[in-house]
Amino acid sequence: MFLRVAIILQTLALLAAPITAGLLLTSPSERVLHSISAYGVFTAALLHLIVAILLWRPGGGSPRTALYAAGFFGLTLAQIALGIAAATPLHFPLGVLLFGVSVLQLSRLPAVRRQPS
Repeated sequence: MFLRVAIILQTLALLAAPITAGLLLTSPSERVLHSISAYGVFTAALLHLIVAILLWRPGGGSPRTALYAAGFFGLTLAQIALGIAAATPLHFPLGVLLFGVSVLQLSRLPAVRRQPS
């Protein structure tokens, strides 16, 4: 359940980032808003990594989930570095890739089963 929440937050943060990027393209004063959304993506990806590690090590789960989260976090760091460097020809496609991978991770989680009351 915690992994699902972490990936949902990550996906929502990644959905907000291009919205603020569009605002940034229309007005340079929106840089702060896009920066805030980048911090949100970073925080959500870090939360995802922490939850995945906790499910793997103490929880006895598969290391695959933690490896995916670590790879995603690495791509997030690369995305932030590209944004700071203003390398938009690489920054935009990597952002699309991150959103797609996050949605894919969310779709691969097992369905939540509710206990009958």
